[in-house]
Amino acid sequence: MPAFRYPVPPGVTKATAKQQMLKQLVCSNAPEEALRYQGFTLIAGVDEVGRGALFGPVVAAAVILPRAVAALANAGLKDSKQMTAEDREALDTRIRKTAVALSIAAVDAETIDRINIYQASKLAMLEAVRGLPIAPDHLIIDAMRIDHPCAQTKLFYGDALCLSIAAASVIAKVHRDAMMRDLHELHPEYGLASHKGYGTPEHHRALETHGPTPLHRRSFAPIRAFFPEAPVPRQLDLEEILFSGEDLEDADPQGESWL
Repeated sequence: MPAFRYPVPPGVTKATAKQQMLKQLVCSNAPEEALRYQGFTLIAGVDEVGRGALFGPVVAAAVILPRAVAALANAGLKDSKQMTAEDREALDTRIRKTAVALSIAAVDAETIDRINIYQASKLAMLEAVRGLPIAPDHLIIDAMRIDHPCAQTKLFYGDALCLSIAAASVIAKVHRDAMMRDLHELHPEYGLASHKGYGTPEHHRALETHGPTPLHRRSFAPIRAFFPEAPVPRQLDLEEILFSGEDLEDADPQGESWL
């Protein structure tokens, strides 16, 4: 099934139109309640962050919330990309106190280069689910299915519509941002603490000056340019293209992509 496409008014960029659309969506526990009506009780929301970054791992989280989530909803839980860093940090603490179970997993840049970002994102999600201390009976995942025997629901824009997925996006985002701040201490010249490894103008300037580190993703176009002898990554299939095209989160503001 093709991904939902939002209308783009004349004179408005796709990125701006998407942000305007996302702000109109209501994040609730309606998807979980629909699944509970079918008899499921331990529903894990699953999401990942870091797909579009040039540096570092892709990180995924799986979160099982209790049925009573009004406090999280009232606290403003929604897609982590629509929140300030301060709000994410506060909600990360609330989610950890409230969740029935949660798990985080990361897949490093070397593996991303070897299996591609789509497969690496699936792997991170799978490992996050496997790491849950309580086995879920249903997974609800942002725009994807994973190779796990548990029943699954694939929900486009799930982090903006579903509290469990939003919780996973916050947990994963806060965890990855902390990793980037730690790695900034090792590579301060790249500005990782500010851009978290994404392709900002600051990051591109640092790459031109210092070249890439071993933690940069060599299969992504801006980094691959430094390795002319490296093999060209294989062509993506249709499912991977739908996953990783214009909806790549936190896209490079210069309009560059890793394709």
